[in-house]
Amino acid sequence: MKRASLFIQSLIRSQFEFLSHSHSHGLKLKRLQLLSSPPNTNYSDKVGIVDDILGHGSSPPHARRRPHASRRILGVVCSRLASASRRHILLCPLEDHRRLLNFSCLLLSFSIFPIFFLEVMELSSGIWKLLSGVKTNKSTPFNLNSMPYHCYQDVSNLQCYQSDFSKLEELTRVLANVDAINGKLVDTISNSTIFDEQINHDMCTFKSFVRAFIGSPPVQHKMKQVLVSTMGTQNEPFSPFSQAREREPIVIDNLAKVSNFLDVSTQQRKVVRFKVCPQATQHRILIGTLKEVLNNFKVDLDALDSQGLDKDTIMGQQIVLTCLKFLTEAAVSNEPESTSWMRLSPSKNVNTSGSRKWEDVLEMFNDLIEYFRAETRLKLHVAKAEVMKEGLLQIKDILIDNSIGYKEARHQERLVQKKLSKTLGHSSRCLFTLLLYYLFGRVSDIEVDMAGGVYQSGSDNKNWLCMGRILTSDSEKMIGRGVKQLDRALSLFKFVWETAEMKGHLDLQGHLWSVGEHNRVLRYRGNTYFLHGICL
Repeated sequence: MKRASLFIQSLIRSQFEFLSHSHSHGLKLKRLQLLSSPPNTNYSDKVGIVDDILGHGSSPPHARRRPHASRRILGVVCSRLASASRRHILLCPLEDHRRLLNFSCLLLSFSIFPIFFLEVMELSSGIWKLLSGVKTNKSTPFNLNSMPYHCYQDVSNLQCYQSDFSKLEELTRVLANVDAINGKLVDTISNSTIFDEQINHDMCTFKSFVRAFIGSPPVQHKMKQVLVSTMGTQNEPFSPFSQAREREPIVIDNLAKVSNFLDVSTQQRKVVRFKVCPQATQHRILIGTLKEVLNNFKVDLDALDSQGLDKDTIMGQQIVLTCLKFLTEAAVSNEPESTSWMRLSPSKNVNTSGSRKWEDVLEMFNDLIEYFRAETRLKLHVAKAEVMKEGLLQIKDILIDNSIGYKEARHQERLVQKKLSKTLGHSSRCLFTLLLYYLFGRVSDIEVDMAGGVYQSGSDNKNWLCMGRILTSDSEKMIGRGVKQLDRALSLFKFVWETAEMKGHLDLQGHLWSVGEHNRVLRYRGNTYFLHGICL
């Protein structure tokens, strides 16, 4: 940096004198050396190359520098620093941080030549962005190009993400009628599934951008003000989503994840499983869950019709319809609303050895999985079918035939419930899917854009569960969808909290973000939902 300082001073004194032709040729070689240096080149080596470019120790005393050449030199230095940061170069040691900072301050103070100063500011934009990473650990890779939407470190300077806000607005226009639900993209107008890799990439980029913006001090400060004015928590207010981990997405697919999130003890987990299993493993819940899985499978199979049917698709549709008919017939004569005297009596000379079993359902699920294992557009349905196999394997020898009579059928139903309650553990995804259908009538895993956390406020032992949802638009329809999805996630966590008999009361709070200036407070099913606008 001392050499750089001397160069600036000599640059002022020489009043941009011209370089000789021979030195100009050497300058080009040095510039080529800098530009072609590998990304992992030592920082001190880069400084040495820069010093050579600036002309220290190599140019004759009578060398005259051209103004435009000097400006190009600084442009090369700045652009090289920016490109180096984009290539994940490790940040330089602390003493080099100070040198780089001093150099930037020197550039800022170089206001003797206004036009040159403006060009320096423009050319060295990479340096300013690089400086924003000085506070990170010196052994941490720093990716400038992806920082706004891949790096979850708090951004302390508005300039670091201001230029990217236009990209966020453009993505908002592209994704205005697109929503991400249960791991797939949905057109909110036609309610149809979208199979488009580019849109999927845009959605991931958009949500990552928003997470970075939410972590910025201006957005955090504004959100805290809204909470204070709404909740009146002037004393010990909590700051949700202030930590990077709280803004990360989370997929809930078993009770163990919920228990870990809520810090449920081992003994309390046993209590949860003991209370959940008898309810979630009922015969009617199992049949309803399997039918919902198959119906979801059928919807996306039908959506592929426009793209042409192949042999596997036709076979898959037939399997789904056959299995749905099988389960419907099994449930007709065993509806809990009808009394025992209304049930069909068993036929005489019934051959129970030829009666249908749950193994038949298991075989149909195996066929579905085998046919569509390689179909990426149906991977979520295949995965859910795999999950349900866990339960079907446990009950494959139990009868599922309405011709055996009411009493025998009821006995078989109790066997199903007993077997599943005994074998499905706390971390079982099959048990979790049964619970989702029992609580919400749905089977898809719960996805949350921002995990949030459990926060304590005040001394009254009050707990707040906060989770976040990112919206692609602020339309009423999109807001309604987002609120309902958050409500499903929050309700599940509160159910586990109360079932585990955790200490203290748990209040639910949802947060939704969209690009815009509107801020609203909504109430849904007794819970509070905050709609935050993201703007500059």
